[in-house]
Amino acid sequence: MQKRLFRWELIGFLFVSAAGTLLHFLYDWTGQSLPAAVISGVNESTWEHMKLLFVAMALFSVVQLFAVGRTYPNFLAVRAISTLTGLALIPILFYTYTGVLGSSVSWANIAIFYVSALTAFLLDFRLLRKGRFSSPWQQLLGLLVLWGLAFCFVWCTFRPPRLGLWKDPLTGMYGI
Repeated sequence: MQKRLFRWELIGFLFVSAAGTLLHFLYDWTGQSLPAAVISGVNESTWEHMKLLFVAMALFSVVQLFAVGRTYPNFLAVRAISTLTGLALIPILFYTYTGVLGSSVSWANIAIFYVSALTAFLLDFRLLRKGRFSSPWQQLLGLLVLWGLAFCFVWCTFRPPRLGLWKDPLTGMYGI
């Protein structure tokens, strides 16, 4: 069972890495369509890069939930924890290294995305295996957190706060 879970988590990491990369370009590839804006990055802000990770993980989570979710009664809570961890790593790592260097480097930004995805799936694997966070209220809380994040990512694409996390460093604009 552990090998099967490891395979699912590895596939998840590879899927999120590939899908997140493709979602980075989807908005422009579709002529900046509004439906694409809901799920893809609309600018180069840190928030929109976090959205790439979230959307890719959410898509994979639906598939994984139906495939192995019954085997792991802690799936939703664990996925919420691992997703939040991956999401938090993006701004932490980005603002730390840019604070030290004084500027942004493209390869480092890409690496941060992959490191965040890898960390999320490694944590996911560890927590699913241990069986923690399996009570019904924790599953409900996990589901609410994931739905809340989905709402926030869509809302803030169209109505972003005027804070640095949402500011496109290339254009100085917020959201669409």
